[in-house]
Amino acid sequence: MEANAYAMEPKEILRPGQYHRNLPVTQLVEAALSRNEAVLASTGALRATTGKYTGRSPKDRYIVDEPSIHSHVAWGPVNRPISVEQFKALYARALEYIANRELFVFDGFAGADKTYRLPIRVINEYAWQNLFVHQLFIRPTEEELGTHQPEFTVITTPGLKADPALDGTNSEAFVIISFEKRVILIGGTQYAGEMKKSIFSVLNYLLPQKRVFPMHCSANLGDKGDTALFFGLSGTGKTTLSADPDRHLIGDDEHGWSDQGIFNFEGGCYAKCIALTEEKEPQIWHAIKPGSVLENVILDPVTGEADYDDGSLTENTRAAYPIDYIPGAVIPGAAGHPKVVVFLTADAFGVLPPIAKLTKQQAMYHFLSGYTSKLAGTERGVTEPEATFSTCFGEPFLPLPPSMYAQMLGDKIDTHQAQVYLVNTGWSGGPYGIGKRINLMYTRAMVTAAINGTLDAAKFTPDPVFGVLVPESVPGVPAEVLNPRNTWSDKTAYDAKAAELASLFGKNFAKFEDVPD
Repeated sequence: MEANAYAMEPKEILRPGQYHRNLPVTQLVEAALSRNEAVLASTGALRATTGKYTGRSPKDRYIVDEPSIHSHVAWGPVNRPISVEQFKALYARALEYIANRELFVFDGFAGADKTYRLPIRVINEYAWQNLFVHQLFIRPTEEELGTHQPEFTVITTPGLKADPALDGTNSEAFVIISFEKRVILIGGTQYAGEMKKSIFSVLNYLLPQKRVFPMHCSANLGDKGDTALFFGLSGTGKTTLSADPDRHLIGDDEHGWSDQGIFNFEGGCYAKCIALTEEKEPQIWHAIKPGSVLENVILDPVTGEADYDDGSLTENTRAAYPIDYIPGAVIPGAAGHPKVVVFLTADAFGVLPPIAKLTKQQAMYHFLSGYTSKLAGTERGVTEPEATFSTCFGEPFLPLPPSMYAQMLGDKIDTHQAQVYLVNTGWSGGPYGIGKRINLMYTRAMVTAAINGTLDAAKFTPDPVFGVLVPESVPGVPAEVLNPRNTWSDKTAYDAKAAELASLFGKNFAKFEDVPD
């Protein structure tokens, strides 16, 4: 590699004839099959496996410690620094690695609002991963493609492994963001979710500078123009609950909230599909068809039928598909200001109420706390639910101090008088291993009541441990389900677990010095 390789602009690193740019879906599928990267499922979806990395690898994620961003980033175990010199060395090796390979390039956008969208380029060595980004990001028109100038480039090289002793990395895998070079390097891992989440991290840094609040949430729209947001970490139900047959999907994972309203960052969905059934999640079930990508789903070797109950490769089995595979989806993905905001948590302790109304102060508390349970497979090494606090329900993707995002949410709640609810999609009747996941049918009924205004007239009682306001009744939900203590056979055990979780909340919140009003 030439000595001045680092000086090359990302758009200059591709040679004519070396790469395929924005191939149509059918050609990407054919390329992936002919290169033995993937196989077809019986539905026509492309199924790929990702080796030992079947989820995000947060300990392998870095931000280059560059002068222009050094004082802005919240450095620590989430935003790990890597030196400019170490990045330069890996960047040069990445360019050398792709120099003589057939590559697949996607040029498109992150952000449905043209005022704030980010033009991106993704360079892949695998055709199936290029199909993934084609379906997950916003696809350009022919006219837009003709004038496209990427402002951030993702270079994905699963076959290039880092040397921790040489490169200063944690392992052979790496996800490195350089804001000055405007490049993201991903190597040593085949997990496609790293590409979408790295761009999300970039937007979480850039958009607050434009007065746009970036959010780890899904969103949908009612026939009356009523917008609802669903915050939560992976596995808490953002995709499932926003894909509502009676409402219109705006997006399932990442959005911005500007002075004009909200907008989707993506052009597709990335749904967990472990234990997927047509009955419980019909929209996701029917979206798995030609053009969709399945990750780590076990197929019958003869019929190609998917076994969604089989988690032998990972519990984090996934389906990626364009948002227009969901009937009635809002395209482009933009809508007005939300009046209802839902915080989703999967409580492995089994003590939080399945739904509760929050005051503004409680909303800020729970947003900064971001309590949930990491579900099996979402991150590498997580094999069963682990109680965790993920600030702003998206700490792994937030380069800036949490108080900045919390202040933005507080301002939006005040300005638009949004009502906030905390919804527990986790366990009831006992903790993980004893209790059961809350019935999805009940959760849907509670969310519907919150969004359509039914709960506005409900009577609420403060929870004696957590102080949140619990409705006395919700249409379609047994009254005893609403009070988590009533679902436990051992009330003394419930009291102990609730006190334990309350203590964890307090210890976690003590780390925040500047809490927004």
